Amino acid sequence: MKIADLSGYLLYPQPDTPGLTSGVEGRDEHNQPVTVDVVTERGLTVYLNRQEIVTLMTLGDHPEYLALGFLLNQNMLHTDDQVTDIDYDEDLSVVIVRTARETNYEDKLKQKVRTSGCAQGTVFGDMMEQFKDIKLTGDMTIKTSVIYALNKHINTTPSIYQKAGAIHGCVLCSDSQPLVYMEDVGRHNAIDKIAGYMYQHTIKPDDKCFYTTGRLTSEMVIKTVQMGIPILISRSGFTAWGVELARQAGLTLIGRARGRQFVVLSGQERLLYDITAD
Repeated sequence: MKIADLSGYLLYPQPDTPGLTSGVEGRDEHNQPVTVDVVTERGLTVYLNRQEIVTLMTLGDHPEYLALGFLLNQNMLHTDDQVTDIDYDEDLSVVIVRTARETNYEDKLKQKVRTSGCAQGTVFGDMMEQFKDIKLTGDMTIKTSVIYALNKHINTTPSIYQKAGAIHGCVLCSDSQPLVYMEDVGRHNAIDKIAGYMYQHTIKPDDKCFYTTGRLTSEMVIKTVQMGIPILISRSGFTAWGVELARQAGLTLIGRARGRQFVVLSGQERLLYDITAD
């Protein structure tokens, strides 16, 4: 398989980074000894100022982006907040995000909801109230040729998934160019890492699209909408609530995107059919 051109990426997976996978010995179907690469999984505790917020099960790379993105997508960190410091202690697996604004989310932390995401995604009870007020607008469109090009480019980018499996990927894209490709044991972590990256590097969302390897669930839709990205694409399928929320917010939702096949269940007006499937 030909490897994708990586020159246009701002950030992409580094599957050979020590600590992200480890070799585990076992036996195969012929009772022969084998050593296979398996993905690491570790806890990361996130603090906002002096308050412990959550412990996330994660791959372990880009902890600062993950912490920032999680807080942003839970509406605990605001886009106009001044982040004064981010401290990561690798030995303790703790990230502390400090802001100029005083914060206290004691009441909010009592309203946790476990989501359908792997590695136990968590959202907090007031997220839906704020989601109801968001309506994605703008002139952003996507061509079918771009969807096909993204499928090929992303699927030929070296990844931890190709090396070890058992992992999800999320990719921020501009037209047919993937920009930021994050992986994690849960797709909710991967999207949070991208949200943190966008915040740190002041990347605007309204002319971008989002690609995920995982299912198009309610949580993926909610986070994409809150980030202000108008188009979400997946090679996997949909959940009914994910579709309902996408239609409510005006998000273009494209699933089962493999090769030159896909299904769009929301926001079809953004889709331009310049190339049809063979």
